Amino acid sequence: MPVVPPTPDRVAAVVETLGGEPQHLEARVPPRWGSLTRELLAVNMVMAGCKPEYAPVVRAAALAMCDARFNLNGIQATTHVVAPLVVVNGPIARRIGMNSGGNVFGSGNRANATVGRALRLIMLSVGGGIPGELDKSTLGHPGKYTYCIAENEKASPWAPYHVEHGYMPDDSTVLVIAAEAPHSVTNHVSDDPQGILDSIASAMATIAHNNAVLGGSCTVVIGVEHARTIASHGWTRDDVRRYLWFTGMNSWDEVSYGNRYAPPGGVTYNRNLPKWYPRRSGQRLPIVFTPDDIHLFVAGGAAGRFSAFLPGWSTATTPVLRAVDGDTTFSSPARELECSDGSCRL
Repeated sequence: MPVVPPTPDRVAAVVETLGGEPQHLEARVPPRWGSLTRELLAVNMVMAGCKPEYAPVVRAAALAMCDARFNLNGIQATTHVVAPLVVVNGPIARRIGMNSGGNVFGSGNRANATVGRALRLIMLSVGGGIPGELDKSTLGHPGKYTYCIAENEKASPWAPYHVEHGYMPDDSTVLVIAAEAPHSVTNHVSDDPQGILDSIASAMATIAHNNAVLGGSCTVVIGVEHARTIASHGWTRDDVRRYLWFTGMNSWDEVSYGNRYAPPGGVTYNRNLPKWYPRRSGQRLPIVFTPDDIHLFVAGGAAGRFSAFLPGWSTATTPVLRAVDGDTTFSSPARELECSDGSCRL
């Protein structure tokens, strides 16, 4: 990846956008717990190729990643492939020119690429997440270069993700969520919600990703054509999440490998799964513990009946949704919701 020289003038322009005070401490970044000052935030943004106007998004995402609930310490140091995915909602995504449409996870957009790249440089240089040292990921994935998208609010038939979670349409937010690489789901046949969602549920129902054995949260990205078909039958985002939770299940026999590794006379016990999960032959187990653990977005281009499933990491991390400072109509922290317990629907 190219690196832009962090000259004093370039760094000063970003610091000014952040509010001045170069030595102001924004966060401590694990696992090395380095101090992320505004100046260091600006330096990493410049090196990544960010424009100064991207600064509020980068800062909000960095603060969300350093929230204790997210457990960046574990995400940086795990042997799993996981990387923080950043999803941006609200006017700021459009204002800085983020891509929410075709090739949304791919190349070709400066804002998406450099915002994600700046965050990775911060994780490397300030957090110390250097592969082979504190970063112990066995395989990693390309999202560990950059992993940042915007929701396609204009093409979505539903309210945007941040509105569903208590924010106003004119507010801007970032969500950080631990995610594997996108697993493509293709369905060019179904003209009803059940057929499309059964395809997504089939991608979710596998014993080979972390959610199947460790729970936690996951991400589902519904392509525009799929979303319009689903919504045309009156299905809401909540209907979609609940259907996927109820349908995308594994059997206990699969998860326990037929119980063939149980001790003599015993039953396989996975301490990472809830105690209330029945551990008996024929029982079906959900991929994540609740429908609200499925974080649903609409993104991608107008053509192509594709969606994607992004497995998560484990219950050791909680997705964090945070307002972009200076780009909201309110300042109450009570509106910065964490929804894994389902409280957003109340």
